[in-house]
Amino acid sequence: MAKKSAKKSVKKAAKSATTARKSAAKPAARKAAKKTAKKSARKPNAAFMKPLTPSAELALVVGAKPLPRTEATSALWRYIKKNGLQDQKNKRMIKADPALKAVFGGKATVNMFEMTKLVSKHLK
Repeated sequence: MAKKSAKKSVKKAAKSATTARKSAAKPAARKAAKKTAKKSARKPNAAFMKPLTPSAELALVVGAKPLPRTEATSALWRYIKKNGLQDQKNKRMIKADPALKAVFGGKATVNMFEMTKLVSKHLK
């Protein structure tokens, strides 16, 4: 009798191990299926991608070619970081050099959120 009960306990342990492996595989497969189902072709907003011509003041910083508003902002950030114009203590504040002072309307320091507002005036 001891042999039969030992065999049953071994079978139960093996069975529980296989069910544990199966249940672990199912959620991973479900997550992968959900991720592929959720992704859809996202179209960019045409207003953001429309090329705009920068003013003469802004052209000194970002270039004279027409470029989308998002690219103009990216180019402006590259210029700011390249020249070290970000305040070290408060990274949201930007110190204007002579080229940027013309874009910022004569202000010496500008908040990064105000910067985008001021730059939009220089794009047509």
